[in-house]
Amino acid sequence: MDSKTNHALPRMAFAEIPEAKPDAKKITALVKKGSVVTGYQLCDGRILNKQQAVILAKKGEIAGAGIATNKGVEYLKSLPDADEGNNLSHLPSIPEQGHFTE
Repeated sequence: MDSKTNHALPRMAFAEIPEAKPDAKKITALVKKGSVVTGYQLCDGRILNKQQAVILAKKGEIAGAGIATNKGVEYLKSLPDADEGNNLSHLPSIPEQGHFTE
């Protein structure tokens, strides 16, 4: 299998990979309730629930993430690249405070 094919295989796990706009925001932290991810904090300080983040990502307003689904629920997943440090699973987490930015 060549490297081009290898790079394409992880992308098959995505339902959608939107093209990020030049001013798209990066995710800087995961919002968790216990061990469950309930949202994402963006580099501009906004805290979004999963649904809000998926909507923004589909509009190209979130960089480095694609849309995946699990049991019919959409969520963000890191786009594969050579830098594991920018994977969502490597980001810090913050506790859910019971409210998200609208």
